[in-house]
Amino acid sequence: MADSEVCTKISSTSYLHWADILTIVAYFVVVLIVGILATFRASRKNDASGYFLAGKSMTFFPIGASIFASNIGAPLFVGLSGTAAASGIGGMIFEWHAIPFILMLAWVFIPVFTSSGVFTMPEYLQKRYGGTRLRIYLSVLSIVLYIITKISVEMYAGAVFVQMLFGWSMYASGILVLVFSAAFTMTGGLTAVMFTDTLQTIVLTVGAAVLLFKSLTEIGGYEYLQPKYMEAIPNTTRHGNSSCGVPRPDSFSLLREPLNSDYPWPGTLIFNIPSDIWFWCSDQIMVQRSLAAKNLSHAKGGSIVASYLKILPFFLFVVPGMVARILYPDEVACADPAICECICDNPAGCSNIAYPLLVLRILSPGLRGLMLAALFAAVMSTLTSVFNSASSIFTMDLWRRFRKHAREWELLLVGRLVVLVLVGLSIIWIPIMQAAQGDELWQYWQGMMSAVGPPWAMVFIMGFFWKRTTEQAAFYGMLVGQALGFSRLIMSFAYPAPPCGTLDDRPYFLKIHFLYVAAMETAVAGICMIAISLKTVPRPSSKLHRVTWWTRHDEQMPDLSGDEDDDSQQDKTVKEHGECTRRVMVCCGMSDDSQIRRTPEEIKAIQNKMTSIKESPKWKTFLDINGIILIAVTAFVIGFYH
Repeated sequence: MADSEVCTKISSTSYLHWADILTIVAYFVVVLIVGILATFRASRKNDASGYFLAGKSMTFFPIGASIFASNIGAPLFVGLSGTAAASGIGGMIFEWHAIPFILMLAWVFIPVFTSSGVFTMPEYLQKRYGGTRLRIYLSVLSIVLYIITKISVEMYAGAVFVQMLFGWSMYASGILVLVFSAAFTMTGGLTAVMFTDTLQTIVLTVGAAVLLFKSLTEIGGYEYLQPKYMEAIPNTTRHGNSSCGVPRPDSFSLLREPLNSDYPWPGTLIFNIPSDIWFWCSDQIMVQRSLAAKNLSHAKGGSIVASYLKILPFFLFVVPGMVARILYPDEVACADPAICECICDNPAGCSNIAYPLLVLRILSPGLRGLMLAALFAAVMSTLTSVFNSASSIFTMDLWRRFRKHAREWELLLVGRLVVLVLVGLSIIWIPIMQAAQGDELWQYWQGMMSAVGPPWAMVFIMGFFWKRTTEQAAFYGMLVGQALGFSRLIMSFAYPAPPCGTLDDRPYFLKIHFLYVAAMETAVAGICMIAISLKTVPRPSSKLHRVTWWTRHDEQMPDLSGDEDDDSQQDKTVKEHGECTRRVMVCCGMSDDSQIRRTPEEIKAIQNKMTSIKESPKWKTFLDINGIILIAVTAFVIGFYH
């Protein structure tokens, strides 16, 4: 097939039927209604806990659906399907490997976070370690990482889909989705985010399931997947002498050989553990959903729901990605840089277009619109989650440092304005991300997380389980570990991987798999933390109440007197607001806290609700049994596809 024919073929299918447009419009109307209803519900609790933690009133299903939807975004539509098209089922190990750590979030981490009464992860670190530099460093780093990893990856993945369907520019489609996502976050806070996430989870699952069955029908059934995939070779490879474009021999193996594979089993099973703990147990986006639970049992139930849903990406994204290679090997598996450049504007390869191309080619009008709606659901789920979490971190960890006497209405207003700033910065970053696209988006995403996550996770692990860990040890240990990760990351941008069939003359450090480098980061950070802790003065026991695993049931709250930026020393005097201020607050949907007079009993009741980790013995047993079942199911599927 000639280059021009390939390009003409793709562009000629970029057409939306009126039924597709009607489906998309109907979806947006429904989401808008759900968001408005959730906003009115959120307005009944217009204080910081209402906006940032949904008033501690969420039940298990919205929590689980929101955790799932916040992670199952456009990178899985484009990234996971793309890596499945390029190299088989290996990338799925990251999804199934995450299940034990989603459970660990609710069983191990949430009890401590809840008991300590925190809103954000940097706030927890200040309570656990004292000082302010850890809190400030992680707050700034979190927001920066949200922009350059989560938001940019979402927008690049979404733009791949939208460009193929509409022919729109990445900039135009990115601005539209960013603004629409930000609107829900600004108005209703976490309540609106979690209710729209629940709807979007349903749309995602139904839409992807339709494509799954349709794609399997195209190849004759699931039993034909493996033999046909192994024969899906582009014509340029079939008629030449190159091995580029040929499916990997281990394409249907999850646990791959440890030295020369793309996903070595020691890395995916063992060395990836710290990154999973960081992403699932200490990242604000995931933790914030569980902190919004009305009690610990609902937090655990949310993790159970999310874990069961986490089994589905193999069928919803991996299998369709492999089917796309079977049906369209010359485009999805192209190996000639000139042809790849013509097809998808990426000479390194076009596996990222596998899922959108499948939607474009095999779905009928109406169903194609449903899948485009599912894409918007995926992008919006992650973006609304990021916007809400980033605004929480900025407001609670940075703004309150400089505005110690800020009232509830001010925190809420700042939280909404931060979302606008993030939208602006994200729009600026879109073309930068477009220029940095690679062969497999999934590999890029996992590599970015491995460069940052392990030392971050060690700060929480050491703080949770070793009371001797000091603030100096946590801070400098994390810096040293992340310096190693960032060094490799910067080198990977300076020395990109060569195309298939060319000599790899990059520095040896870049030839070490990023998961092995993550193990080095973990070891370096851990050793530094232990060594420095033994040489520095430990935090007094009176300041460790409720902030470690061993002290989570303590009656007393930690004694923060003498700590820098002690929130208990802030002036709690309620000031009357002027008429102009009150009008602004009404327009923003916020209550006037100068009119609120809470009794000491009401304040104590609110504090008890925020920090209680009590559970019903009956539900505790039921949830524990479900957790064990999930671990067994995870072990079985990994063993089955090993």
